[in-house]
Amino acid sequence: MDHTRRKVLAASASVFATAGLAGCGTSGNEATNTPDRTPETAGSGEDPSSGGSAVVGVETAVAAEWNAMRARVWDALSLGLAGETGAGATVARQVFARFEQASGEYGAHETLESTSESAYEEFEEALGELRTAGLEAGDLERAREEADIASTQLANAQRELVGEAAARVFDLQLLGVTVENAATLAAAGHFEGAGATAEAVLERFEEAGVHDALESADAEAYEAFEGAVRDVVTAADSEDAESVRAAASETYAAAVDGSYSLASAEVTAGTGQMATMQSRGWDAAALAGMGGPSEDYAHAAALTLYRARTHDCHWLATRGEAERAATMASDIFAHFEGARAHEALEEADAEAYEGFEAGLSALQSALENGNTSGVDEAVTTVDEHLVVGIEALAGSNAPLLEAAFFRSRFADARELSRLGHDDVAATVAQGLFERFEANEFDFHETVESTSEELYTRFEEEHLSGLIDALESGTSSAVETHYEGVQSTLLEFETTAGTTATVSGAEAAYLGARGFDAATLGALGEASRAQAIARSAFEHFEGGAGGYHEALEAADESVYAAFEERLGTVSTAAGDGADVYPAAKEFDAAVLDSAYAVVASAGGSLGEAATAVLQDTFATFEEARVHELLEAADRNAYQTFEGELDAYLAALQEGGDLAGAADRFADASLYAGFALVDSVEDLPLDLGLAGESGGESGSGGESGDGESDLEGGPNVVDGVPDDADHVVDLNAVAYDPAELTVSKGDTVAWKHAAGEPHSVTADGAAIPDGAEYWASGGFDSEEAARSGWEAGEGAVQSGQSYVHTFETTGTHEYVCIPHEAAGMVGSVTVE
Repeated sequence: MDHTRRKVLAASASVFATAGLAGCGTSGNEATNTPDRTPETAGSGEDPSSGGSAVVGVETAVAAEWNAMRARVWDALSLGLAGETGAGATVARQVFARFEQASGEYGAHETLESTSESAYEEFEEALGELRTAGLEAGDLERAREEADIASTQLANAQRELVGEAAARVFDLQLLGVTVENAATLAAAGHFEGAGATAEAVLERFEEAGVHDALESADAEAYEAFEGAVRDVVTAADSEDAESVRAAASETYAAAVDGSYSLASAEVTAGTGQMATMQSRGWDAAALAGMGGPSEDYAHAAALTLYRARTHDCHWLATRGEAERAATMASDIFAHFEGARAHEALEEADAEAYEGFEAGLSALQSALENGNTSGVDEAVTTVDEHLVVGIEALAGSNAPLLEAAFFRSRFADARELSRLGHDDVAATVAQGLFERFEANEFDFHETVESTSEELYTRFEEEHLSGLIDALESGTSSAVETHYEGVQSTLLEFETTAGTTATVSGAEAAYLGARGFDAATLGALGEASRAQAIARSAFEHFEGGAGGYHEALEAADESVYAAFEERLGTVSTAAGDGADVYPAAKEFDAAVLDSAYAVVASAGGSLGEAATAVLQDTFATFEEARVHELLEAADRNAYQTFEGELDAYLAALQEGGDLAGAADRFADASLYAGFALVDSVEDLPLDLGLAGESGGESGSGGESGDGESDLEGGPNVVDGVPDDADHVVDLNAVAYDPAELTVSKGDTVAWKHAAGEPHSVTADGAAIPDGAEYWASGGFDSEEAARSGWEAGEGAVQSGQSYVHTFETTGTHEYVCIPHEAAGMVGSVTVE
């Protein structure tokens, strides 16, 4: 489809009228011409206005999933408008990957294709060009155009699939969740983009068909929505991030309230609301990644290390160690199969993924069969496909990883020279020179634009000088120019990159040095192997471009493992043992370090991301869809809450953030299908919470939806008359959260709202000498938490937990099931 065609498509949709972000992909005038359609698949939500003849089925769940994808399209553009074009491009790529993997008859991909082949084709093309021609190229006008086209195609398909009434519900919810982008931008300090986002949503709302429909159906929600969006604009103009967040939350709440008023079946709005929660989960992931590289960069660093390891295989093979080389190639393959980078590469570029694996397989066969030319060809194949994959994942940061790869290969050349193979070493250096001149990864241009003087020192002085010295066999000059290329490349990394991106590059370099030690050990050069390990340790201790401090700050346990395992490499070499097993252990610590540093690079934005998820948790606890989902399918309900809790833990404690976000999205999709009684059509393979306890949709183990939790000692019906103080247990908060009492006073915690709660003292935050206290009568926090998992210690509707305080000081406590949502409190005894 040519660009002229794109202009026609964009004109037929609602084009941006301001510099901000749109929130809905179709205008009202266009949409109202689409006739209502009643889905034929039976479901759980009847349309009361039609006398029960219309039903909500699996199509509603698919249309809601499209809404989550529409929201992410605007997320990508929002990041671009905030100057985070790389992060925005990553989001666009991730949306494309999730869409492509949504297999099955009722997956987002196949349903779109069967609903409208033209919408399917236009959506895929627009999504791809949003990333490439728009965000990666830095062309925000093009990015706006493509985002609008992508969202419009999904909106048109929604109308075709579920009818105008349901589509308007989704339009309003999308507008509400898109305004939350303003809060995301404000949290990152991008107030101009936050204001523009809200203004654009307001303008589109005024033009959309859902505007008049909402005003007619729910005037209160209509006025609340418009007023809250205007408050977002005002707060953004004042650069008040907290007020932006509060007003954006009010906007979202008004949109959700209005969507229930618009919906002919309550379950339609509920299914859409679950998709908005998925969208908020993606917002948290995007926010956590702002201010630092995305996890894709760590994946690219891992692939860079595979590049270096593959060349080590070649080195060993040419030195007569084909068996060890074959083992190393096999280990690369095995490691990649279980690595975090595996799925990331497959999603980023399927052809590169397949070519890399095919090249590794060919390399193993050639090594095992003694096929020298086959080894050369396979190494070239692996390298070529890894180059493509690294560029797809690292984007504009790829030159930093190329610098690390060059450094590892120059180190290989230096070791070859020490072994008396100056001719082979010169060939290695000449090959690097040719890669540099070919501008692989835009490396040449990036070095030159970073510093003309640095570029001259690297290429004209040291790189050319090293090749000449190797060809002439002048050892002193080899050493001088080797040190020169190493120092200039490290200087480039630290000048062009951030501490996090430099750390990823240095992780790849030091990991490669660990395998160099193993290679030298296999060739009988134990002293050189030990020298390499010691040199790597000295480089790390010297700072390694900020990598040392960044890793120590990011994760002390990974930092300790890194140093310990690098020391083990040195010890193995010194003892004349096989260095390779120690190098593999070090490799694991190296990769852990790259992910740890990247994960912590967002700084304070990680706290903002946590706040997004905590708000999502609190919203769910009080939402109408909460009871709808629990009644529809207890397993889906438990899975959703469990994955949300796990996602919060990944943010707060460090972990696989991308994986947690994906699992939460899957749990949200599962909830949507459960609401329309179509779990059997779910296009996912999930481990269902509580799946051993009855059929899907049965309401839990008991089959009647009643809780199986128990209270225990001091959990009583009602509130005792002799209680001196009462604390309400609200949905996700204690009220009051802080209480001051006198010694000997009795406090009753009364269930006031939401799910069952616990009142569990923090064992490390109660006064010395105080008796441990908790609902359920446990004698330690560990016992209380274990008891909760076993169904004990719950304060449920109509009950209260009672405790008398005899020890002065401050006692802190938590609600175990809602701790992640911030439900904590304290009692100060005087």
